[in-house]
Amino acid sequence: MLATMLPSSFIIDVSARITNIRPVGKEVSVISLACPAIAANALPGNFVNIKVNASLQPLLRRPFCIHNVHGDFIDIMVKNVGLGTSILCEASCDTHLLVLGPLGNSFGTETDDFDTALLVSGGIGTAPMLFLEKTLASAARPFHHLVGGRSHSDLLLSGLTNVRTATDDGSEGFRGNVVELLEKNLAEQATYGKVKVFACGPNPMLKALARFCRERTIACELSHESIMGCGVGICYGCMVELLNAEGQKESILLCREGPVIEGHRFSA
Repeated sequence: MLATMLPSSFIIDVSARITNIRPVGKEVSVISLACPAIAANALPGNFVNIKVNASLQPLLRRPFCIHNVHGDFIDIMVKNVGLGTSILCEASCDTHLLVLGPLGNSFGTETDDFDTALLVSGGIGTAPMLFLEKTLASAARPFHHLVGGRSHSDLLLSGLTNVRTATDDGSEGFRGNVVELLEKNLAEQATYGKVKVFACGPNPMLKALARFCRERTIACELSHESIMGCGVGICYGCMVELLNAEGQKESILLCREGPVIEGHRFSA
């Protein structure tokens, strides 16, 4: 069962100061931002929408899931793939950015429908997993990470514990994709009890994972990504197609009903 959206009164737009930027992988950096009000209310799975500079280029904000919360600070994980992310990755400490959040719903970690959490991610999809791990650990809920990538250099493991890896080329861990690793892991482990999958990653991985869990009646929550302009349902830029309760396709605004969705809603 998914956690509900935070009340709108919790959402604020603040000028946040960059306090630290550190590389964690190929073209990937973790950026720390001082924003106490967002840090105080954030839940794992929430995201923020960031204006990367004061100019009109780029015009729209960029959404980033909250990677970690520590004291008055939040971290975001940024992969340098375009103009907006390049500006962020090349910014200097003490730069101020407009940050709107916390936005969206969160992973359903407080339910009693699982004994062990399996955190499945691929590539930059590991971004929300550190915050999720810390939340589970603080509640004494058992968890294991399954992290996939094309090769060793695509694995983003900084700060994670209880990790098993999969690479397409076999350069680290299991040779194959992370869904195949999940299948292998479930077959080998008899101590998990009832499991629940929490996942984030590229769409092909999420679709394969949703199908895998649906066929085995495994509870599954997926953090879905989309381009967003406003983050609050005004611009209609984050419309995605999912399945409703009757199995029919319907369009939703991901910023309003996500970014975390139940696996059975993901179309094959």
